[in-house]
Amino acid sequence: MIRLLIAEDHQSLIDGLLLLFKNDKEIEVIGTARDGKELLEKLNFKKTDVLLTDISMPRMNGVELCKKALEIQPSLNVVAFSMYNNEEAVKEMIEAGVYGYILKTSSLSEVRTAILKVHQGQRYFDSSINIEEIEKDEKSIKKTILSPSEKEILRHIAQGKTSSEIAHIRFTAVSTIIKHRKNIIQKLSLEGKGELLRYALQKHQHYK
Repeated sequence: MIRLLIAEDHQSLIDGLLLLFKNDKEIEVIGTARDGKELLEKLNFKKTDVLLTDISMPRMNGVELCKKALEIQPSLNVVAFSMYNNEEAVKEMIEAGVYGYILKTSSLSEVRTAILKVHQGQRYFDSSINIEEIEKDEKSIKKTILSPSEKEILRHIAQGKTSSEIAHIRFTAVSTIIKHRKNIIQKLSLEGKGELLRYALQKHQHYK
């Protein structure tokens, strides 16, 4: 029996998944959570085979959750279950350690298939996601133009954080964040703060 934990902030979707697996002979839902932090608390006490997680959640998003969950239980297999099919969201979840990525527009039967596949050690991606193209693009020079710090700051910008707030999170000076912002604008050939925000939202719309 596959032991499944679910992280999803929409109760109606949780209810649908619980109904789907209620009498399943291969999959047992051992717990659900409305955000990443709540899920991690349960993961500390529940031996889990597969984690099905949304990306955009309050308190802790799916990218952070995936990384921390695998630190607690390295043998865990993670499937992203999201409304976002943009390249950046898929790429970030792959980097975080997921084995599968399916969209919320998929049928519940496909959710079940994805869980079974990743539990067997196979990768499973929604048919609308061109995973080969995404992984090929990731190897290109263009994708590595920003430093790790700049990429992190870009994610914070997408969340609507000010330079002061980002500086507080990163334990650094506001002037350093402002410098990073200017470097990002220059590297990406953007036209000021407005374009920077639009770019950040386009790339990281899956963050709350």
